[in-house]
Amino acid sequence: MGELTDLPKGDVEPEYLSDTQPVSDWHTLRKAPLTERDMWGATPLDQLWCRIQFRRAEYQGFYTPPTADSRWIQYPGYNGGSDWGSVAVDTERGIIIANYNDIPNYNRLIEREDPMETEEYTTIAEAPDSVGAPENPAGPQAGAPYAISVNAGWRNDATGMPCTRPPYGGIRAISLETGETLWDQPLGTARRNGPFGIPSFLPFDIGTPNNGGSVVTAGGLVFIAAATDNLFRAIDIETGETLWTDVLPGGGQANPITYEVAGRQYVAVTAMGHHFMETPVGDHLVVYALPEG
Repeated sequence: MGELTDLPKGDVEPEYLSDTQPVSDWHTLRKAPLTERDMWGATPLDQLWCRIQFRRAEYQGFYTPPTADSRWIQYPGYNGGSDWGSVAVDTERGIIIANYNDIPNYNRLIEREDPMETEEYTTIAEAPDSVGAPENPAGPQAGAPYAISVNAGWRNDATGMPCTRPPYGGIRAISLETGETLWDQPLGTARRNGPFGIPSFLPFDIGTPNNGGSVVTAGGLVFIAAATDNLFRAIDIETGETLWTDVLPGGGQANPITYEVAGRQYVAVTAMGHHFMETPVGDHLVVYALPEG
């Protein structure tokens, strides 16, 4: 375990900020710090807008403290890295399978006159000199001196597309013994994503935000849904190659399971969607099995 020093300081309750922070010497899903060149857009104007927002925000790496007088960039975002879906572990092969998100948040604290007020602000525009995403309500954070404006990934206000370049999520195989990355692939196609919220129906592996983990079988298959393209996948654990897909009737933001009945193996996943991931909601339990015989 290593240690970082000379960490950035902020004006919001600075006495609670540590002078040092531990960092893992082994492995992390965290990517390199963002730069202005990482800003992206569907057109040059979109990219310019995002670059301007990058310059206006406070950003000093992944320990950037919260700010109230301007936006700050949180990267990894609060839905970044490995999320509640967690990881799958193949103990026989010594491999961790970790799917992850790679999209920042563009946040701002909003000072509250009454810390015990529980009602949400209508919009962040009620705060002076606010910037970006005026339709986002501010979370009240009852009992704290600040509300917070946070978003489901930092996006361009005009197109609704992320302000950073793809991929926005992936899946990685990691050696349990060494922490070495064995393979790393984008997870999710553009078939249900596009500018202005219009699905592009393109099969390109752009890597989408994804929530929900995977399951690994003894035969070396990784089954995972999770991405915003509503596809259920079987991936070769040794190579990362996608061997099979099927379209789910709703968003598959869930962990699949595998089980055996009368000598026949099944794989099941729920497809209920998720408002945060903007995938179709439903009430589906989808079960797969190989043909008998």
